[in-house]
Amino acid sequence: MPEFFSTIWQFTVEHWKSVGLGIIYLLTFIVALKALVETTNTGKAMAYLLLLFFLPGLGILIYLSVGINRRINRIYSRKWQSNVMLSGRVQDYLYQESKEALLENAKLVGNKASIARMLFKDILTPISMHNEVQLLLNGEEKFPKLLEVLYGAKHHIHIEYYIFEDDTIGRQVINILKDKVKEGVEVRFIYDDFGSSDLNRKLLKELRAAGVEVYPFYRVRFLANRLNYRNHRKIVVVDGNQGFIGGINVSDRYINTAEYRDTAAKQKWPFWRDAHLYIYGLGVHTLQFIFMSDWNFCAETDLPITHQYFSDAPECEGEALVQVAASGPDSQRSTIMLSNLAAINQAEKSVLITTPYFIPNDSIYDAMIQAALSGKDVRLLVPGQKSDSVVVNKAAESYFEELLYSGVRIFRYNEGFVHAKTIVVDNNLSIVGTANIDVRSFDLNFEVNALVFSTQLNQQLSDAFMSDQFHSTEIHYDDWVQRGRWQRFLEALARLLSPLM
Repeated sequence: MPEFFSTIWQFTVEHWKSVGLGIIYLLTFIVALKALVETTNTGKAMAYLLLLFFLPGLGILIYLSVGINRRINRIYSRKWQSNVMLSGRVQDYLYQESKEALLENAKLVGNKASIARMLFKDILTPISMHNEVQLLLNGEEKFPKLLEVLYGAKHHIHIEYYIFEDDTIGRQVINILKDKVKEGVEVRFIYDDFGSSDLNRKLLKELRAAGVEVYPFYRVRFLANRLNYRNHRKIVVVDGNQGFIGGINVSDRYINTAEYRDTAAKQKWPFWRDAHLYIYGLGVHTLQFIFMSDWNFCAETDLPITHQYFSDAPECEGEALVQVAASGPDSQRSTIMLSNLAAINQAEKSVLITTPYFIPNDSIYDAMIQAALSGKDVRLLVPGQKSDSVVVNKAAESYFEELLYSGVRIFRYNEGFVHAKTIVVDNNLSIVGTANIDVRSFDLNFEVNALVFSTQLNQQLSDAFMSDQFHSTEIHYDDWVQRGRWQRFLEALARLLSPLM
């Protein structure tokens, strides 16, 4: 009798194992079809398919967590933005403003006017004149200027950061925000729930109790497919005419002066090389609009477009033309990638690219090769041994051989960790912002870049690049092709996994 029940039990277990495996295989097939249909990038689609079929159960969980194409499944409705921007009168006004700016500055813009027209047609972002633009290298230049501008706020402060830490510099910013609320200034603060995961509830309660309006951009939930879609933007707007944009978050790690060297962040990152911009003028209006779009998505109340938030042109004699490119998983197209691509394609003499994460798509990769083969001076500066991702570095190295063979000069920064995201084209166009040259920035993150036509800023960034190059090791083609098979294998493996990063 016990043998009979044992046989029945064994049959039942085997039966349900078969049923379970059948269900897993069926779900894998369904999810694979979904990945194939919704993923427009061929390399990424192949990576998902390999993951699903080699790890059937785990692959499904990973894809549902990080793989769903949010350009199809809109997580962020821009209906509010469309209703405002697509009205005929507003569109005509912005078009006329941009047209006049390009005509008056035809000599400065040169052959790159098509980039400005493309951005306007794609996302209706105008190009504005007479902006004062100041380059802020590293945290030791950015934070004193930021604190100065925050202290001077009269009507409102709008802050949006990927990483905001409650450390020495973070606490200085927090104290100013609380003081400004007491003076009657409106203060609104957006943080990314993933990047600023160390912000504790006590601090958030402290800010809200002081009158600061605080919201996470997109609250992370387990297996809710939100972990992969991060608000990587760093935007500050004060009184509608002063703004900050670039790669520097709020954290002690970005400051290289002596008083910050003993903090935990600086012990891990002894020297942090980065870049940020301060903008004074009408160019800030687009940053304001992006902040308000993000705010109206994540907050409980909407902000209206009024004169209080979009002040008249300040008396500014700056020579810079400013245009902003923004994109994210909700965008119709990868606008930032397209603007970077256009900038490389329109280069006449030189392209200087600095990025901490270099995993280009085929378009950017081919454009760099084409530019170098055409005799243009194309240089790429990436991290050396000090980096926060060994896998990303290996994936980047998989692209080096063909780039070097085509004439691209590649430098590895040795002074510390280079985190700046800049592109310097010829002597007139500079791109500074939050977007890396990688798949994540092009397709998954909410990013924002400033495109600035200015010979002064261009020269400053060119000088900074040459200084960084002095602290770097150049990779030469003849040496690079001698690397071993094991290194080549690791590069190939990292590149295969790169669409999932």
